[in-house]
Amino acid sequence: MRIAVIGAGVIGTTSAYELARDGHEVTVFERRAAAAEESSFANAGVMAPGYVTPWAAPGMPAKVARHLFSRHAPVKLGLPLSMGEIAWIWRWLRACNLQTYKTNRERMQRLALYSRERLHQITDELKLEYDHSSGYMVLLRSEKDSRLAQSGLQLLRDSGVAFREMSPAEARTVEPALNPDTPFFGAIHLAQDEVANCRQFTLLLKNEGLRLGIQFQFNTLVQGLNPASPNHVQIEGEAVARAFDAVLVCAGLGSAPLLRALGLKIPMVAVHGYSVSAPMREPLNAPRSAIMDERYKVAISRLGQRVRVAGGAELGGSVENKRASSIRTLYKVLHDWFPGAAQFSSGVQEWKGARPMLPDGPPILGASGIPGVWLNLGHGSSGWAMSCGSARAVADLISQRTPALDLQGLGVERLG
Repeated sequence: MRIAVIGAGVIGTTSAYELARDGHEVTVFERRAAAAEESSFANAGVMAPGYVTPWAAPGMPAKVARHLFSRHAPVKLGLPLSMGEIAWIWRWLRACNLQTYKTNRERMQRLALYSRERLHQITDELKLEYDHSSGYMVLLRSEKDSRLAQSGLQLLRDSGVAFREMSPAEARTVEPALNPDTPFFGAIHLAQDEVANCRQFTLLLKNEGLRLGIQFQFNTLVQGLNPASPNHVQIEGEAVARAFDAVLVCAGLGSAPLLRALGLKIPMVAVHGYSVSAPMREPLNAPRSAIMDERYKVAISRLGQRVRVAGGAELGGSVENKRASSIRTLYKVLHDWFPGAAQFSSGVQEWKGARPMLPDGPPILGASGIPGVWLNLGHGSSGWAMSCGSARAVADLISQRTPALDLQGLGVERLG
């Protein structure tokens, strides 16, 4: 089939690769000048399936309300909120119940575990080399933080995810560069998890896609999809829409307006995240892999010769408007744990990205209900962790094969 893929982030690029691998003729349309220029550009890089979880969780509304008045709040609101964002919050509140949370967490973890397996298969088959390291540690600053983490640990046990609870002394044997002047109560170590550079992987896979015959058309804006002929793609500046056998929408936040024109309303908003990347100053003072500060929801990752600190969840506002307080929180957490890890005199990159998030958590994969239009969108802050599995599953559906992954609850019908 001739298939159009809209979007060349990690979701679109992995999807295009899997479709081309299956023998389809694939064209990717991307509004930016290169692949992985938006949400995939400078994310934390953490691949921790056990910690892939919905934002809609019991008690989360109260936590968010408390955070709003905290100096180093992990969650912030960018006011004024739009009517769409207010409607999204209402749907999110309705999803913050225990049963919905457990169901959606299981769906997301199932997808993330499958995705990690597929990432390793692709990496080994193609002999891709990109910055990555093994292991993931969650640091618990206080006994209260440890108590709050226990319900999540039980879910890890129920899911069969391997982890180990550690004392501070044990944690320092795994991450010896942890600041001795910063006390903490304990840690959770997931040895099978990892951190890897999402953008590097995406660019490498794009090159492999070119060898398979994929056409990547950058600086190309998809203006719309025609309700009368949904599998026709209208490109800005072109008089006639281009016809395809199928269209796969992977355009992140740009997906919603394209699909709205077809009568499909996707309740997706931007939840912005931040990162700071800097050259490593001294390897012995840097993390060996990745750690998460559970209190501030900030990850510190070692990516090759760089250190990246990432976190924050900001609803509302814009990508262009960086909050100084959110950036300061990243520097604070980095200094707390690895004060001598990074060199800040030059080469520092401060980034803000928009995560396309659905109110209940999991992405939407598969048929849209509109003939010829398929979906792979709404992965939120876990796009990197779920990308390869999502791509393989959607490619199987388009090729009329049964995916190896159970997709129950991941289809558009979940939106009601």
